[in-house]
Amino acid sequence: MIDSPIDLQIHSLLAAYASGRLAPLDVLRRVHAEARQARDRNIWITLLEWEAVAAQLAEVEARRAAGVALPLYGIPFAIKDNIDLNDVPTTAACPSHATTPRQSAPVVAALMAAGAIALGKTNLDQFATGLVGTRSPYGACASAFDPRYISGGSSSGSALAVACGLVSFALGTDTAGSGRVPAAFNNIVGLKPTPGVLSTRGVLPACRSLDCVSVFAGSVADAAFVFELVQGFDARDPFSRPAPPGPVSLPAAFRFGVPDGEQLSFFGDEAAERAYRAAVDRLVSFGGQPIPIDFTPFSQAAALLYQGPWVAERGAAVGEFIAREPAGLDPTVASIIGGAKRYNAVDAFVAQQRLRELRRQVESVWQDIDCLVVPTVPTHYTLAEIAADPVVPNQRLGTFTNFTNLLDLCGLAVPTGFKADRLPYGVTLLAPAFADRALWPLAERLHLSYAPSVGATGQRVLPAVPAPARRPSKAPSPPPRVFQAIRLAVVGAHLQGQPLHHQLVELGARFEGATSTAPRYRLFALAGTVPAKPGLVRQSAGGGAIEVEVYALDAAAFGHFVAQVAQPLGIGNVELSSGEWVKGFLCEPAATESAADITALGGWRAYLAQPK
Repeated sequence: MIDSPIDLQIHSLLAAYASGRLAPLDVLRRVHAEARQARDRNIWITLLEWEAVAAQLAEVEARRAAGVALPLYGIPFAIKDNIDLNDVPTTAACPSHATTPRQSAPVVAALMAAGAIALGKTNLDQFATGLVGTRSPYGACASAFDPRYISGGSSSGSALAVACGLVSFALGTDTAGSGRVPAAFNNIVGLKPTPGVLSTRGVLPACRSLDCVSVFAGSVADAAFVFELVQGFDARDPFSRPAPPGPVSLPAAFRFGVPDGEQLSFFGDEAAERAYRAAVDRLVSFGGQPIPIDFTPFSQAAALLYQGPWVAERGAAVGEFIAREPAGLDPTVASIIGGAKRYNAVDAFVAQQRLRELRRQVESVWQDIDCLVVPTVPTHYTLAEIAADPVVPNQRLGTFTNFTNLLDLCGLAVPTGFKADRLPYGVTLLAPAFADRALWPLAERLHLSYAPSVGATGQRVLPAVPAPARRPSKAPSPPPRVFQAIRLAVVGAHLQGQPLHHQLVELGARFEGATSTAPRYRLFALAGTVPAKPGLVRQSAGGGAIEVEVYALDAAAFGHFVAQVAQPLGIGNVELSSGEWVKGFLCEPAATESAADITALGGWRAYLAQPK
């Protein structure tokens, strides 16, 4: 029985599992019950029955017992209902269009293979057409903070599931901003990857050539962690692209673009304008230099999405169905997709040529800036305002999002505090294709500077962006270099996202998975270490299970690594929860005499997350 609120952030939950403080069965039972109680929020289209959730966990526990690495062991997540989950209907918020897939979309399958537990399918603007979250026969979605205001869409239910503390993360899709707008309105992170880096096979498309699967999470760290587990080339997806090596961080003295002068429109929302300018000032305090840019090519590209033949691509996806079975359709969605008939092949080629011209203009912008920082949304509308005019406010919401996929950009929407009206606000960092990881450290620093909480849960956001731990690509590749692997367990400053993790990355260490020690260790927060480090000591009796990450290094790399280890730490043998013994960090007992015993927290990350 769990009485207190649960921190569902991924690493926090994994640490709680590893320490035995929480059990996946209890956590899942709790969040499933809360999801049922939240039905009046219109978050879910299909909430799985408890028996189906418990069956997933039983299968995960069996694989864990067999020694399978499960980096998302017991982590609850949600899926936008235009992404396939095997044997569960995919409706795209149109019941008469529902189909029941026999296999999950690759992104969903990868998450479940990693141990994540699907709670169900979430609500959306019908056929992923809209940025408001109100165009659904399953009910309109409202802000997690004020029921008078819209949630944003089209990935409305996925964003709310995270913001309301029902899941650790959720999948959405993003064609025109659907993975960013509801993130801004609900105080969570929305990761929109480079188009093609995450497979869109098994996704009912809005505009198939532009669609991206997006990730909603409470923190940049969690969104990035999920991205790394699901990214990879999918040879069966014609729009998938293998990602070449890209930058992993921006320069310390970074230059960030801001729309110039009157091109920065907030439609009269002075509180939103103040919040955006405050975020820009904060980036300046980090060492950034704001560079005014001509936003015209971005705005002109955005106009092509709904005022050009890309509307016809929506018709290619579901136009025949809409013409054949108009009953049950949202009238605004039907009108938008029905507009596909206005365009012909000549229009499509003319628009493609115009887009090429705009892309070339934008290329020159990136010579002067390292990233672009824009308001995620210009303003926030009420449900009543959308009911009175379902079109114009929706168009305005896409001012700073509609161009992104057309111009082949990656983006990350992060919360930046609250406006004077107590509604959340956020900005989006944008960069050219394949620069996804370069945005993470700056985005996380900006987000954490606001002392944020996850959505409307009140849970403090945890730091630490994971360094790349990529899921192996399914694309053919040369045979890997053969080496004698030495397995190493790290427990503190070398964990992903911690200050010394780069030492492992630089030595080519291969991440094998997150697990815990056998329940025979004590963990101490050592005094006077820079950067701060814990000390692990084996006990003859008592102790607990401590969160660790296991890496494989060849002999030469292992030797280099050991040479960098400073007293009072050393490398010895550590017993894992599976009973295996690996090399790992141990501490001289004398160094723990005046150190704080943090064993009960289950790991270093949980200790760092404690209020100071």
